[in-house]
Amino acid sequence: MALSEEAISYLEEHIPELANVAFKQAYWAALASGSSVLVSENGKLVEVFPDGRHKFIKHLAPSISVNPGQRLEINE
Repeated sequence: MALSEEAISYLEEHIPELANVAFKQAYWAALASGSSVLVSENGKLVEVFPDGRHKFIKHLAPSISVNPGQRLEINE
């Protein structure tokens, strides 16, 4: 089944919303299964445990703002 350009555009507009829901579901599913989850909180990498504890892992580098279509080269 081929989609029209209008249908594709509509679906593409909702990708951020769908991704947000998928990440939230994965987060809660991991905690419900007894696993811990790594999250970014205020520039820090934090491990969250099913019992609600938070463990600091490390400070994160500042985020970089990008424009749609912009290309970045990462040299590590």
